[in-house]
Amino acid sequence: MTKAFKKSDEAIARLTPEQFRVTQQNGTERPFTGEYNDNKAAGIYVDIVSGEPLFASSDKFESGCGWPSFTKPIEPAHVTELTDSTLGMVRTEVRSKHGDSHLGHVFPDGPQDRGGLRYCINSASLRFVPKADMEAEGYGDYLDQVEDI
Repeated sequence: MTKAFKKSDEAIARLTPEQFRVTQQNGTERPFTGEYNDNKAAGIYVDIVSGEPLFASSDKFESGCGWPSFTKPIEPAHVTELTDSTLGMVRTEVRSKHGDSHLGHVFPDGPQDRGGLRYCINSASLRFVPKADMEAEGYGDYLDQVEDI
């Protein structure tokens, strides 16, 4: 089953003020406050706006930075990387392809044995789909990328 992923007025209207600030206004949640920072359950993380699959629990790791961190996207085509020179520094911003949501940033200080990248992502830009619900929600194609923890 192929899902269509897109940004819609209805999806934007359902966002909490924090989700809107992060995804639509390029905000950043305070470290260690996000819903998924300590989540260790098996499943995938999808864009809160479009539903497009972004990251798998099996690629999540504890970086100590205060935001959920992943070694790679579950579907690289769903992630866009842009140069961000705000706040007096040059970083690489990560956005969802179809939802155009601000997700966070990617840094080259991740685990070397897993590619060396750290996708530092705001919980407010994500929705977690537990492994047990993935098939019913149309994400069955990604079950092979999710390990039981």
